[in-house]
Amino acid sequence: MKEEEVNQCQIQEWYPKFKSVSIKTLIHELPESFIKYLLDDGPFLLPLSISNEDALPKRVHNPDEEQDYEVSEGSGDESELPSPPPSFPELELKIKQSIESLGGAVFPKLNWSAPKDSAWISTTGTLRCTTFSEIALLLRASDSLVHDLCHAYDSCSDKSSSRPQNFFLALRKWYPSFQPEMEFRCFVQGHKLVGISQRESTSFYPALLGKENDLRFLIYEFFKNNVRSKFESENYTFDVYITRDEKTKILDFNPWGAFTLPLLFTWEELEDISSEVDDVDFRIVEDKFVVRPGLKTAVPYDYLDTSPGSGWDQFLRNADEELQRQTRSPEAGG
Repeated sequence: MKEEEVNQCQIQEWYPKFKSVSIKTLIHELPESFIKYLLDDGPFLLPLSISNEDALPKRVHNPDEEQDYEVSEGSGDESELPSPPPSFPELELKIKQSIESLGGAVFPKLNWSAPKDSAWISTTGTLRCTTFSEIALLLRASDSLVHDLCHAYDSCSDKSSSRPQNFFLALRKWYPSFQPEMEFRCFVQGHKLVGISQRESTSFYPALLGKENDLRFLIYEFFKNNVRSKFESENYTFDVYITRDEKTKILDFNPWGAFTLPLLFTWEELEDISSEVDDVDFRIVEDKFVVRPGLKTAVPYDYLDTSPGSGWDQFLRNADEELQRQTRSPEAGG
């Protein structure tokens, strides 16, 4: 994989080309001072808000605890005073305006990734944000975003740097009626759509049963008419969402292989499909007993050590044994 292939999957690169068939998004270039704030391993501080907005004040900031940091005059401990919270007034103002124009709630992500691993810290348990403070909290608490910030090109054969020159924050319109079962990952090799996988592969959705052919047709026609001739890479993946009125929307692009999860496939299977079958392999979770475990990890795929004897190797072996046991059980009809 080349750096250029990774760069083409940055949202600020692909969104302008696919704006008409994607979710409404506003993109802001981030100042380097904000990137340093995200990478700072010091005390967890939210930026000082110009709007006096404070996300989760009881969990992040408690005025009573500030007494612990009080230093009496002449004590000689002035150097131990905590640093004041950072402030990004210009960025906050732009983000506030964007949130308002997008209906009051957004889903944030950086060049490639969203802070899904830190959703637990929000009041809703989701990535829904209505203020700059909430966005900063999710980004600052996310470990998975370290990939974007420091390791974006680790899998590239022509790696020349560890990070892109500039970082961007994409604010995507939040849709409360979003149905996770209607999100799919599509795999393209040699400009051919070779596989489609249910995106939320850790859940069984009975509503998908019997709709495989219709969904395959909708996604293939969308790829043929809207993606194949516009996206410049030869090998890549893209995520789509099927709306209730059967319209297809692009959610994201990712490189082929590397840190992209193959979900209900393996990369070896996808290589074989692309070379042997001129058809689209469509996969969903077809039974509650065959849900594939271990894919909700926020760790990039190529950071997982699945070699024989590794922790992940043993975990997946145990999970496969448990799935086989459940399949053979009377309750499963085995």
